[in-house]
Amino acid sequence: MATAYVLINCELGKEDAIIENLRHIDSVKEVHGTFGAYDIIAKIEHAEKEKLREIIIWSIRKIEHIRSTLTLMGIEGQN
Repeated sequence: MATAYVLINCELGKEDAIIENLRHIDSVKEVHGTFGAYDIIAKIEHAEKEKLREIIIWSIRKIEHIRSTLTLMGIEGQN
């Protein structure tokens, strides 16, 4: 199982709407609002690493009001 953590910066006041959108994506397993350099963190899992990449690029990064993302890919076998 491939796992990625996506750190998200968004427009001020849009956090709740983005979190709700993320919760409707099947591969998104956890979503949390955060304090600090990023506004939201999402944990994404999929059996195929390539599909995981597609979900991040075409589903998550295209959500309205997201300014930027930083993706951290998990190392399989080190969990």
